[in-house]
Amino acid sequence: MAHSSRDTAEGAGWGNAQLGTYKGLMPARVEKLSWLDPRTLWPARNGVLASWFGDPTGRTRGRWVEQRVAAGAPADAVVRRTDSDHFSFMVIGDTGEGDDPQYAVVPGFLKASQGTDFAVLASDVIYPVGSTEDYGTKFFRPYRDYPAPIYAIPGNHDWYEDLQGFMRVFCEAPPLTPQARPRPLTRAWFRSLLWHSPGAADEQRLAEARALRSAPSQQAVQPGPYWAIDAGPVRIIGIDTGLLGTIDAEQGRWLREVSRGERPKILVTGSPLYVDGEHHPCAIEGGGTVDAIVRDPEHHYVAAIGGDIHNYQRYPVRVDGGRTIQYVVAGGGGAFMHATHTVPRASVADVTEEEFRCYPLRGDSLAFYSRLYGRRLRMPRFFTLTEAEATAVIAERLGIPPTRTQGEPVRLTRRIRVVASLLGAGRRPGRNTHFRLPVRKTYTQLFSPGSATYSPPFFKCFLRLDVTPSAVHLRCHSATGTLDHEIDPPVEDEVTIPLS
Repeated sequence: MAHSSRDTAEGAGWGNAQLGTYKGLMPARVEKLSWLDPRTLWPARNGVLASWFGDPTGRTRGRWVEQRVAAGAPADAVVRRTDSDHFSFMVIGDTGEGDDPQYAVVPGFLKASQGTDFAVLASDVIYPVGSTEDYGTKFFRPYRDYPAPIYAIPGNHDWYEDLQGFMRVFCEAPPLTPQARPRPLTRAWFRSLLWHSPGAADEQRLAEARALRSAPSQQAVQPGPYWAIDAGPVRIIGIDTGLLGTIDAEQGRWLREVSRGERPKILVTGSPLYVDGEHHPCAIEGGGTVDAIVRDPEHHYVAAIGGDIHNYQRYPVRVDGGRTIQYVVAGGGGAFMHATHTVPRASVADVTEEEFRCYPLRGDSLAFYSRLYGRRLRMPRFFTLTEAEATAVIAERLGIPPTRTQGEPVRLTRRIRVVASLLGAGRRPGRNTHFRLPVRKTYTQLFSPGSATYSPPFFKCFLRLDVTPSAVHLRCHSATGTLDHEIDPPVEDEVTIPLS
């Protein structure tokens, strides 16, 4: 088994390892997505408009669901598969930027997924706005050699064109009929003036893209943007959290209904319930939360897996009745890497630092971002930290031992400590953080690796889940872009989740 980042720096992808073969999978011309480019940001404006003038996602989602039911989709939105009590599936989140980091995941994903029965894409299938035109290079081409069906739940980026591309590809749904314009001078009318709407799809281009995944074994038509899959001994439930990370009343009613019964359940969501040391229970329109449904002992959830945040995190949370639910973040499938060095020492929901897991390791994340800022600000001598320096300063700030064994002791200088503070490195709870910059979707998108980094290590990841009648074995595999990790994808974390 290959060394992981928890074992050695080489296992993290540092050093001079041979570049992987993933570039041979990519199209000849790749449009490199930059979140600094107004041409990227302006079409992605609908999330801001929804927060200012009201979120129309619930109403639009309801129209999509009505259309699918009228076309013959099951009213309960349950896919009833015929898998045995021993089966396996993959989960990969936030995939579709269509550039080096996404394609670097593919060889290891294909290797680790051998023998699996299906895959689930967890959030943000297509960046920047979920356009039908982008599915060829950002979905069909990278996963053309995965031989089994792929199901998906949408993320906020898939909603930036009213979910039209997603519904066309995964549900074979025609476009919705246009609605009348809202009454003048209402909030909905102001929103409509600036709303980004989808254009007509290029049918020939879509047909050519579909041909890349046309084998009978690859086909699956899901009932809508949210669904349940009965497979072997478990029920996997995928929810659609729309533009703003909430769900509408009708989807909430459906979620309560499909959560009933003794069958063990796994939630897949576009908005993780525990992330970055915080609890985000996910509000339901009209009252209640998604996490309250997950925690209810009568519903028998064993795990909740969320995309949206582009890394891996796991929180084993003890709930009523002596049960433990594994809350997992799994959004590292291709889009730019969100920092983990900003995550404070674990203290949420009584999860200890020893129980918490993340990938990339905080030290590797800090070293990665220090190089990024050094290049972008043209100050490499000041900002750049070695992986050993970054690991040592993280250990000092959090009051924890280094995650992997270091060689010679590192002397922490004032420069190293200042860089760690400037880049928002986490601290122990209660410690002074006045040097810490605003983080996560501020500075990590300001200089996002997705717009600046096209060489390893990429710090991408995906999950494999092996199910038996008694347990689910979850593994997080890494993908760095190096050849050795394509051949033998390292296991960064694994846990066995009992079903009884």
